[in-house]
Amino acid sequence: MSTTAQKTIVQAAVKSRAVKAPLVKSPAAKKPTLKKTAVKKVATKPVTKTAVKKAPVKAAAPKPVKAVKVAKPAKVKKPKLVRDSFTIPKDEYVVIDSLKLRAGKLGQSVKKSELLRAGIKALAAMSDIQFKAALSNVPTIKTGRPKNSK
Repeated sequence: MSTTAQKTIVQAAVKSRAVKAPLVKSPAAKKPTLKKTAVKKVATKPVTKTAVKKAPVKAAAPKPVKAVKVAKPAKVKKPKLVRDSFTIPKDEYVVIDSLKLRAGKLGQSVKKSELLRAGIKALAAMSDIQFKAALSNVPTIKTGRPKNSK
């Protein structure tokens, strides 16, 4: 065979591989022997934009719907707790105990801190006039720890 015939065979093979899927080799098929110069010339040709064509996009068949996992609810961050102490008159402290008993009779067990927090929420919900009136009903006391009386 002449070199021009070999070049046309190489060019046809390159074009057919670019368009078709890769061929599966059969055991009886022989590889054509080519000169190295012919392969180099084909391989070194610059590819132009017009030579490269995109394959047409086919509409994908609808896939079966998989079972969707139920999303876990976002973890609620616990509020940072603050430990505090305060001084309260004995008669007002007795009121806290009576409110705890009253909540127990209603079927709601409550802690001392929960009662105080409920009172704070109730004060926050008041109007300015009601809040000022509630504050004026509470006498001012000396703060700090009481002295030891032996």
